[in-house]
Amino acid sequence: MGRMLSAGQVDAYARQGYVSPVEAFSPRQARVYRDLLESAEQAGGGLSADRRRKMHLYLKWADEIVRHPRVLDAVQDLIGPDILVFHLTCWIKEPCTGAFVSWHQDSTYFGLEPAQHVTAWVALSPSNEESGCVQVVPGSHARGQQRHSAGGDAANMLNTGQRIDVPDDACIDLMQLEPGQFSLHHTHLFHNSMPNRSADRRIGLGISYIPTHCRCDSRQRLSASLVRGVDRHGNFDLDPAPVADFDPQGLRCHEAAMRRWHAARAELIPKANAAA
Repeated sequence: MGRMLSAGQVDAYARQGYVSPVEAFSPRQARVYRDLLESAEQAGGGLSADRRRKMHLYLKWADEIVRHPRVLDAVQDLIGPDILVFHLTCWIKEPCTGAFVSWHQDSTYFGLEPAQHVTAWVALSPSNEESGCVQVVPGSHARGQQRHSAGGDAANMLNTGQRIDVPDDACIDLMQLEPGQFSLHHTHLFHNSMPNRSADRRIGLGISYIPTHCRCDSRQRLSASLVRGVDRHGNFDLDPAPVADFDPQGLRCHEAAMRRWHAARAELIPKANAAA
């Protein structure tokens, strides 16, 4: 048995590529974090696409979530004790809208080796079939990296429109979460999410955790946040934690990290498409 996950859950992750649900914090605490997010949206006049990425670099409460002991204990059970946050995206689907996420693998444009990246999807509002929760194809991670097509539907929340074909008769599981719960999935797992047909926003943080020995094969050197253990490899420049929401140093750190991120993506996306 691990620090957080049972032996059965660790085995299920190895066989099926995901574990869900896992308890992080109470629904009341999830409401506190949601209120802080929505206050940040109001303070910033609405958060831009870039401001919804790597939010833990300029929002103290988001940094608190990525370092939450229960989340890190579960991640440690899967990838070991030396852990970096490589990326974070805040996924918000407004109520009764058509926004969706196409079938894809997280690994497609990340350029990470070895493929030990695990995504923790932390729910701040109900994530269920009606609100468009994450769906997965159990065991699909065992197929390794797959060819993706790109482009298409403006409602797709993936900027590149990346997608893989999943047969209509494929076995699909729903990773339904209550506020304060999270799921974990492997970087090669096939997953998507459908439109939010509920009357509430569907809000979650997709946090990309990697062991410190992982590296990114882009020429552009990237930064990451050391959230547990020791970094003995130096494959990334380490970002500082923010001292307060929207503090100037945190905002500068975030802007610099996003410049690097976009430069790396400009290299990694064509490379991944060419390899396919």
